Amino acid sequence: MAAVIHPFAEHIAYSLLFSIPLSTTVFTGTVSVGSVFGYVTYIDFMNNMGHCNFELIPKWPFSIFPPLKFLMYTPSFHSLHHTHFRTNYSLFMPLYDFMYGSMDKSSETLYEDSLKKKEEFPDLVYLTHLTTPESIYHLRLGFASMAAQPQSSSSKWYMWLMLPVTLCSMMLTWICGTSFVYFLQWQSESINSSIEKAILEAEKKGAKVLSLGLLNQGQELNMYGELFVQRHPQLQIKVVDGSSLAVAVLLNVIPKESTQVVLRGTLTKVAYVIALTLCQRGIQVVTLRDDEHEKLKKSFGKIQYKSNLILSRSYSQKIWLVGDGLSKGEQMKANKGTIFIPFSQFPPKKIRKDCFYHCTPAMATPLALENVDSCENWLPRRVMSAWRIGGIVHGLEGWKEHECGNSISNIHKVWEATLQRGFQPITLPNESKF
Repeated sequence: MAAVIHPFAEHIAYSLLFSIPLSTTVFTGTVSVGSVFGYVTYIDFMNNMGHCNFELIPKWPFSIFPPLKFLMYTPSFHSLHHTHFRTNYSLFMPLYDFMYGSMDKSSETLYEDSLKKKEEFPDLVYLTHLTTPESIYHLRLGFASMAAQPQSSSSKWYMWLMLPVTLCSMMLTWICGTSFVYFLQWQSESINSSIEKAILEAEKKGAKVLSLGLLNQGQELNMYGELFVQRHPQLQIKVVDGSSLAVAVLLNVIPKESTQVVLRGTLTKVAYVIALTLCQRGIQVVTLRDDEHEKLKKSFGKIQYKSNLILSRSYSQKIWLVGDGLSKGEQMKANKGTIFIPFSQFPPKKIRKDCFYHCTPAMATPLALENVDSCENWLPRRVMSAWRIGGIVHGLEGWKEHECGNSISNIHKVWEATLQRGFQPITLPNESKF
């Protein structure tokens, strides 16, 4: 309904207008904590209600007190302002639109129809969580050029002016829960309980696929979602972690002429599969640590391609597949021009300016897909995480199996289906720039 972004200047104008009543109470000496709190709460509530995208005002208040329609707007009333632009200007009293003839003639009809319309439920639910305090700058509150950049250029000098907002954001994300709590073992049961509740609620409402994003699918947390399938064997909704597409993206990002790649970082489901697949294709996978080498070698079992798994300390390879746990020292040992390709959901910290850091597994979304933003604030606009796309494609294709635990869907099938749906790969730049 109300899916149009306000210009930055309009936000400034709103702020100035809304500050008039508060300024008046200050200058007249009648200001109080109660009046400020009540006014701000009312304004915030009405603004959010008008943009909530569904009609929640019942008909009976207007039946009891008909003049109310001049004093309070509804979400459907304001939605016409965003779709027709030249009507329903009033915030938050339609009285002025009635007075000046700018009220849209379909306002009452749309309101009636909205009340009759049955509640819509999604076919797919993507379950993510708050990431970093800096993600607040990725919202399109003002300048599009700033919001369009990964990490929103928070290192720029002018972003220091937003420090108070950052601190408030940190407090809110701490209260609401950030990625930090996922590393607290005593929080695991609470997190899984919330995820399980979301899965059951989504199934109850008719969703066909629930896609687990970011840390909601950790191996130690819930075995990439397998825990919930084990608890509910009759589960009709399909639990998808999207790892198959993440692997497919990585396989298509690695230059075809590559003969050796370094694999370094905390080993995940994606890391095990990508290592095995590369070895099967005749590409040598170099590990830098004994423990990671042994884990990968053990996971291969008796497969003949195990000879392509090499333990080395040379650091001379140009392609590095990296995950969580990549240290600063290891990055500094890499040769100039090395390309770091993350297999993790979170990007590594960029230490080297003479190397290239590819984004985490992701793809560009088709232009026909509207109202799409990144949940991951380190990805550019209209670029979406492979794990998230994997769930979307799973739902669009109507695949009937779960993709969780240690299971991996047919990588070629997933890749081809994703391309057919209009998603595009993100290619590596020319290495000559280094």
